[in-house]
Amino acid sequence: MGNFDSFGVCFSAGVLGNMRNLYETVKKAQMVVQVEAVHVQKELAAAEFDGYCEGELIKVTLSGNQQPVRTEITEAAMELGPEKLSLLFTEAYKDAHQKSVQAMKERIIDLAQSLGMPQGLREGLK
Repeated sequence: MGNFDSFGVCFSAGVLGNMRNLYETVKKAQMVVQVEAVHVQKELAAAEFDGYCEGELIKVTLSGNQQPVRTEITEAAMELGPEKLSLLFTEAYKDAHQKSVQAMKERIIDLAQSLGMPQGLREGLK
């Protein structure tokens, strides 16, 4: 004989067992995603991306999670004055940031693919 819920609906043990198995499968999948996400975060935090301004007078290095790592400014850039120096620095920073963000997106798409996420959902990550 089956079990009855609070509304008096009878559930067979097989249905409850299948639901329990589905729940356990979903929990395991969540754990895998969390572990892989932490791995990706650590991988990106350790990565470095260099950005340059025109003429490579300034180099800005960001981590994969967009944290500043270092800035290198040539003597030639210093001689251009504060306004031009500021523009070149911003250009180099934007270049490094764009490279870092692109790497993050690619890594997340790779993770989604490895977890079997459907192509349509992966496209939304771009």
